[in-house]
Amino acid sequence: MLRITKSTEPITVDRLIVTIYSPPGVGKTSLAFTAEKPLLLDFDGGAYRAANRADIVAINSWSDVGAINAADLAGYKTLVIDTAGRALDCLTADIIAGNPKLGRSGGALTLQGFGELKSRFISFTKLVRSFGLDLVLLAHSDEQRNGDELIERIDVQGGSKNEIYKAADVMGRLRITNGKRLLNFSPTDTAFGKNPAGLGELNVPVFTDEPGFLASVIGQIKSSLNRLTADQQTAANEMADWQKKFEATSSPAELNALIATIADDVDPNIKRLLVKTGKVKGFEWDKDAKHFKSNGNGFDPLSKTAKDGVTSKQAKQIMTLTGELEIDPDEAVSKLFKLPVKVDEISKEAADRFIADLTTRADNLGEAF
Repeated sequence: MLRITKSTEPITVDRLIVTIYSPPGVGKTSLAFTAEKPLLLDFDGGAYRAANRADIVAINSWSDVGAINAADLAGYKTLVIDTAGRALDCLTADIIAGNPKLGRSGGALTLQGFGELKSRFISFTKLVRSFGLDLVLLAHSDEQRNGDELIERIDVQGGSKNEIYKAADVMGRLRITNGKRLLNFSPTDTAFGKNPAGLGELNVPVFTDEPGFLASVIGQIKSSLNRLTADQQTAANEMADWQKKFEATSSPAELNALIATIADDVDPNIKRLLVKTGKVKGFEWDKDAKHFKSNGNGFDPLSKTAKDGVTSKQAKQIMTLTGELEIDPDEAVSKLFKLPVKVDEISKEAADRFIADLTTRADNLGEAF
């Protein structure tokens, strides 16, 4: 017999997947040790730097953790992965070792390999949740320049970062401003976030002074989620649906077409999410026209002087990304800007846009699997 949860009944949330990202050295690991009864899987080899270190498992390969079971985690309430990027690197190596056909020379995965990576990562997170533990994923941040703006996101290989975005119930970035350590879960135009509890930016205390800080924050988030009304949950689902639509686009025109389908009275956060998604993809937002610019809106990708041409660093990034995508760089840049142009003819700004487009495509490798 089905156990139906009525719209007037709360949906109990008793465990969460929390992702926290920041530049190195800001204190992610120390923050994670303030979770409730944590056990940290140290893929990054940096747990020794935390002044408030709790129990850890030093991980050298995926085999060290692949057979984890409930008995291993008895007595713990939180499992910390430090860092998610290194964990996925270990899992990648394990996949290729088990089936070399899923890898390329240099240690990269094929499309089928990325599918296997995502499948096994999802299975692992589900396994941990089945043990009744909260899961905290730590990640370094990656910055991509879009004009004068720096777009922050988690530094994880290929399309795997999308699985972390999807799996996370809560996502926050840790930063230091004016000597203060701050934790913010809210998404912005230039940074990813998930803030289902609507928390404001949090001042992070000295960890040894408040050893249960993250445990308190996670508890607060659970309490808030457990008070969500049916209307609030509907709004959250609507936001998730829009996010999928926005992320599936590959051109300014496709995003502009979605703008026309958004009602005037829609949640303003959906409109902000659209703008943020476009900027992450490297598209230029026209504030006056309220849509994204395309090549036809006046952008000229060609360099005008020797000084504004593509740099050697940008050219190296382009070669690396097009090699990963197995595409011809000159054909790809011509297709992006809808002009017969070569990479060595474009400007620095055009190169930034091209790199952002290639990065997004590389991030989505294996999505069909």
